[in-house]
Amino acid sequence: MALKVLVVVEAREGESLKKSSREALGLARRLAGEGEVIAVLAAARAGEVPGRLAAFGADRVLVAENARFANYSPGGFAAAAAAAAKAANPALILVGGTALGKDLTPRISARLGVPAATDIIGVELEGDKIFALRPAFGGKVQMKVSFKAAPPVLCLRSNVFDSLPENSGRSAKVESLALSLEEKDLALKITGAEKISGERPDVAESNIVVSGGRGMRDAASFKLLEQLAGALGAGIGASRAAVDSGWRPHGDQVGQTGKFVSPTLYVACGISGAVQHLAGMISSKVIVAINKDPDAPIFKVANYGLVGDVFEVVPAIVEELKKHS
Repeated sequence: MALKVLVVVEAREGESLKKSSREALGLARRLAGEGEVIAVLAAARAGEVPGRLAAFGADRVLVAENARFANYSPGGFAAAAAAAAKAANPALILVGGTALGKDLTPRISARLGVPAATDIIGVELEGDKIFALRPAFGGKVQMKVSFKAAPPVLCLRSNVFDSLPENSGRSAKVESLALSLEEKDLALKITGAEKISGERPDVAESNIVVSGGRGMRDAASFKLLEQLAGALGAGIGASRAAVDSGWRPHGDQVGQTGKFVSPTLYVACGISGAVQHLAGMISSKVIVAINKDPDAPIFKVANYGLVGDVFEVVPAIVEELKKHS
């Protein structure tokens, strides 16, 4: 089946393509078959992004450049996506599940007057019908959702879908998107974003993640995990219990109400393994659990388990890593 799929992409500062967008392009390419994958990019300056979009599966790139898009413009970005949808007439619209994507999805849906669904973990084609899979009841069941109108807007859960290998030999037709913005489109303005100096990689995009839970006892003890993360080049995550206790910021939270991660290596330190936390990291390639409770649920999903005190085990691991660095 040949399908036309529109992907709303997100690029950091107009240069670096977000992982969630690469995943959406990969899914779009697999769904489109012999059809067409169209990417829409809203940015102050497109730069080299269109070429990267082609390398990850786009056949056509619609670019809306506007100086007011230096920061995320909710109304402006939604207008660009809606204009792209009207120009391309896709059967399906995909959006990455970032904070921006989750904000943008209902705006696109409202502008086009089409249905939307969020937290999508699967898309199925049955004849000419499109179905989406999304978890419900804390991940205990999966809902299969159908749509009465097209094109449905699907916001994909991050770190679920595989991106395609980058192919620099691919090319895409790049077009300027005709976009007429009204003042109401720009009524809500993001004036800037504050960056924390020395910040580690976003836990949702890290290839290695070191996470801590209630067993870390307090905020100061996370310095142990920072040492381990530094030795591994990892991002730092946390369970909801650790975040609710004020030990780590919410941006580090992994789980049903936090971020979903799918790293090559996930190291869980002092995390018991509540089902809400497991939902956010269960797709990790290799899971290593460190907990002094041999009956902790985390050991049921771990590839490797160390029964011991994290305050003894982690420093020993860091010392061994230093010897081999």
